[in-house]
Amino acid sequence: MSHPDGLPDLFLDRSLGRIKVPTLLRSAGLRLITLAEHYGIPADETVPDETWLELAGTEGWVVFMKDTRIRYNPAEREAVKSHQVRCFCLSSQSLTGDDMAARFLVNLARITAACDQSGPFIYAVHKNRIEKLTLGDQ
Repeated sequence: MSHPDGLPDLFLDRSLGRIKVPTLLRSAGLRLITLAEHYGIPADETVPDETWLELAGTEGWVVFMKDTRIRYNPAEREAVKSHQVRCFCLSSQSLTGDDMAARFLVNLARITAACDQSGPFIYAVHKNRIEKLTLGDQ
């Protein structure tokens, strides 16, 4: 497998971990950068979500993360909206690294198709489907 045409490069939030999930996604051919790789360790632990969301939007990166609640935090929601960020969040918080990577990979064609649209948006990534979520105040 290689990085799909039409899928921008990916940015992985710290919630997905520094090693296991990025390694599995890269092994599948995906182009990505992690929060830790961009900001360095230990700085990655203290970078505000609004900061890296702005970076992802500015760079045109698609965000993979774990927490769908980001849409309810006013500052984070505004960062997603104002920087036109395209986000994909896991629907379950209790997955192993293998399961997290598998959910993204199983849904990769759906994720790529969703990226035909400009942001902002947040999709929940389920086992065999993705679901577009409201941005909390829509």
